[in-house]
Amino acid sequence: MLTLGIESSCDDTAAAVLQDSDTLLSSVISSQDNIHTRFGGVVPELASRRHLESINPVVQEALGRAGVSIRDIDLIAVTQGPGLIGSLLVGFSYAKAVSYVSKVPFIGVDHMAGHLLSVFLEDEKPQFPFVALIVSGGTSSLFLCISYSNFTLLGRTRDDAAGEAFDKVGKLIGLEYPGGPHVSRQAQAGNRKAISLPRAWLEEASLDFSFSGLKTAVLNHYNASKAKNEDLQIPDLCASFQEAVVEVLVEKTMLAIKKTSLATVVMGGGVSANLRLREMMKNRCDENGIRLFAPRPSFCTDNGAMIALAGYFQFQRTTPVQYNQDVYSRSQLG
Repeated sequence: MLTLGIESSCDDTAAAVLQDSDTLLSSVISSQDNIHTRFGGVVPELASRRHLESINPVVQEALGRAGVSIRDIDLIAVTQGPGLIGSLLVGFSYAKAVSYVSKVPFIGVDHMAGHLLSVFLEDEKPQFPFVALIVSGGTSSLFLCISYSNFTLLGRTRDDAAGEAFDKVGKLIGLEYPGGPHVSRQAQAGNRKAISLPRAWLEEASLDFSFSGLKTAVLNHYNASKAKNEDLQIPDLCASFQEAVVEVLVEKTMLAIKKTSLATVVMGGGVSANLRLREMMKNRCDENGIRLFAPRPSFCTDNGAMIALAGYFQFQRTTPVQYNQDVYSRSQLG
C-alpha cells in the first residue's frame, strides 16, 4: 500500500510517500525560515501564501523521488489540525482536490498523532502501551498510548509550550529565528547553574506544564542586567534557561511513568531533538530501568512521513474523510 502524506500545519510544506507502514520511499520538506526570520516569528498570512506556492512542487518532488505517480497512490493522508488555519487549509484543500480528481481516498490526520507515531518510522520500535512526551513550538503534552489509534491525554501546557518559550527567549536576547536551536547552541558553552531560574511544578502530582513564568524570569534577569550595565553572559543565560525547561519536562515524564506503572517512554516533536533533553531523559530512564525511544531529528520536526504513517494506521479502522469536512485549530486527541 502506498500512502502520500501531506503536512502544512505551520510554516513547513512537506510531503512523503510511505510503502505500507515500514518503508519510506521519499520525504521532502520546504522550509520558510528565510521568510519569517526578519519578523522574529511565523507570520500566518505569509506562511499560507508560501504554502500555496510550494504545495504542488513539493508533492510532485516526493512522488518523483519515490518513482511513482499519483495513479499509484492508494491513500492520501493530510494534516487536518491542529495548526494555523490558513496553512492547514492549503494542504487540506489540495488533498481534497487531488483525491477528487484521481479517485484516491484521503484521510485527515491529527498532527499530534503524527508526532506520537513518528518513532515507528525507525527500525527499533516500542511496544504498546507507553508514555509519550510531545514537545514542540505548539505543544508540550504527555500521552498514554495504548495502540496506534488509542491515545489518552495525561497533561498539557497551560500557557507557553516549551518550543514557544525557547523561541521567545531567543528573540528576547537577539538570536535569529527560529530561536530554539540558537538558544540550544549557545547553551552548550554556558554554565547550567549560573543563574537561578524557577521551575513551575504546579499542583502536587500535576502532569500539566507552564513555561510563561520562566520566560518572564528570563526577561526580568535580562532587563535587570541591562539596567545595572552588567556584562550579560548569553551562554550562561541560555544554559540556565534550557536546564529549567528540560528538568520539568523530564521529571513530569517520570511522574507519568510512576502513575501509569509503565516502563517505556517515547519522545516526539521538534524540541525532542534537543540534545540536553535527550541526555537528561536517557539518564533518568536508565536510572529507573525504563526504555527510551526517540526518532531521529528529521522525524522530530514537522514532516510528511509521520502524517503518512498516522494516516495509514487510521485508514485501517475508519472510512475516508468526506469532502465537506474542514480543518481545526485544536488537537482532537485526548
